[in-house]
Amino acid sequence: MNLRDDIRNIAIIAHVDHGKTTLVDKLLHQSGTFRSNEHVEERAMDSNALEKERGITILAKNTAIEYKGKRINIMDTPGHADFGGEVERIMKMVDGVLLVVDAYEGTMPQTRFVLKKALEQKLTPIVVVNKIDKPSARPLEVVDEVIDLFIELGADEEQLEFPVVYASAISGTASLDPDPANQEENMTCLFDSILENIPAPIDNSDEPLQFQVTLLDYNDYVGRIGIGRIFRGTMKVGQEVSLMKLDGSVRKFRVTKMFGFIGLKRIEIQEAKAGDLVAVSGMEDINVGETVCPNEHQEALPILRIDEPTLQMTFLVNNSPFAGREGKWVTARKIEERLMAQLETDVSLRVENTDSPDVWVVSGRGELHLSILIENMRREGYELQVSKPEVIIKEVDGVKCEPIERVQIDVPDEYTGSIMESLGMRKGELVDMSSNGGGQTRMVFNVPARGLIGYRTEFMTLTRGYGILNHTFDSYQPVFAGQVGGRRNGVLVSLETGKATQYSILALEDRGTIFIEPGTDVYEGMIVGENNRDNDLTVNVIKAKQMTNMRSANKDQTTTMKKPKIMTLEESLEYLNDDEYCEVTPQSIRLRKKLLDKNERERAAKKKKYAEMGQ
Repeated sequence: MNLRDDIRNIAIIAHVDHGKTTLVDKLLHQSGTFRSNEHVEERAMDSNALEKERGITILAKNTAIEYKGKRINIMDTPGHADFGGEVERIMKMVDGVLLVVDAYEGTMPQTRFVLKKALEQKLTPIVVVNKIDKPSARPLEVVDEVIDLFIELGADEEQLEFPVVYASAISGTASLDPDPANQEENMTCLFDSILENIPAPIDNSDEPLQFQVTLLDYNDYVGRIGIGRIFRGTMKVGQEVSLMKLDGSVRKFRVTKMFGFIGLKRIEIQEAKAGDLVAVSGMEDINVGETVCPNEHQEALPILRIDEPTLQMTFLVNNSPFAGREGKWVTARKIEERLMAQLETDVSLRVENTDSPDVWVVSGRGELHLSILIENMRREGYELQVSKPEVIIKEVDGVKCEPIERVQIDVPDEYTGSIMESLGMRKGELVDMSSNGGGQTRMVFNVPARGLIGYRTEFMTLTRGYGILNHTFDSYQPVFAGQVGGRRNGVLVSLETGKATQYSILALEDRGTIFIEPGTDVYEGMIVGENNRDNDLTVNVIKAKQMTNMRSANKDQTTTMKKPKIMTLEESLEYLNDDEYCEVTPQSIRLRKKLLDKNERERAAKKKKYAEMGQ
């Protein structure tokens, strides 16, 4: 069996924020891939504006470095479960993984999720214990945790013999010794470890071609681009090939352009062979999981499984009184075009039309997945409204089932009671609990996904911001009866349209929490705050103080206003109730009632009450 020793294909996998992208940065710099005078940004792989701001990786990306005359193809994968669909497919393209684990935090829910996918594909692992220079680092205990996790996930003996490299990605140092004092000046030992341990791809380039698409990209000049790995054979520009579609049909096309990767650039190439990762254009409707092969030898690779969406929201054209004030794209046609364009590259997303031409049901892998889409749309100038996120109920063997999340919580000991109580009310089941002795407790729960909607804000309040919450999809289980989670308080709803005044806001402060500042434009039916009680209250926030020429004994005392609670997009989506919408425009995020008129809302509430009584 021939091997292509000049190449290695690896993926970097880890929990959110354990340093994957920073590590790739340093590997790129140290391999000499960039010219000495070339300007390269930090976290160069996170190219999208939202990725840079939030410091998270949303899309899997690939790069390649040259080291000792060999090419190492590196896939940087997202750490959030919402983008887990990306991680799974990447595993098909590589022969080994670098599992990056924080030297203090140890194994986390996402570490488990990504490692499980890697072990299922029988990939060779190298463990990188990162952030070794943290004062609180505990590298040896973390390696023990990793071994336990490998055993728990059913790793075979060969996979358990993994090499460990101790590194500090931020300072670009690494060593095989757990003592931070013995860090070497560079990451040579990590490069060498990759070349020694990760298997080289099999060279079967003389056999018929098989190329499978794992990622999609889109370019205005060449259209859709399929990125993937050549599993066997050779592919050339100008070659006539067949595309084996997912539905079983076959389309013929010509390879018009082909790109290889080096550093952060794509280079046009004329030919590639088994083991290479390439990008191919020339096919209009290529999809993830489809196989490209020769016309005379049509043989498809197994279809890639893509995680099903677990959460859905209704997207609507903005019909509020302020519609069209701030947005550039506000019509149903424009919004639909944008959603369809998103489907070109995002395989975990679903968009369904409804009876109304202005309404779509959009399903995704979680709140973060959908809120990133909404945030990108508003930045591009779109205006829209969205409803409360709902979990997708699935039938398994005739039983209605809902998604259950595995939730890992790290909190100071004194908050454990209130966390257990709050998750108990959301039908959470405690699976595991351990103390690390440093005043911190780690708890693992199984919680219905709908119980987690809106929980993060409550969690931050309960733990005064000291808690860490991570969750990942676990399984589908029979639906729990009754309501799970949800908001307990009612809201303050504006009675009139106009500008909010300081005078009226001050008068309302003791009724609840205010969401707007004086001078904010409001309309009838817009939510301006949260009520202290569980009912909705219609209030006048535009009332001005009556001016008279009488002098009063208690002349205006100087009053200080409380700071309003300004909600982010994610908080707004989590906050919604069934009868509310979130209005999203390039400049504003507003919460509103579906029925803006107070009398209509009261009539609808009565109707609902009678319907419930009649059941």
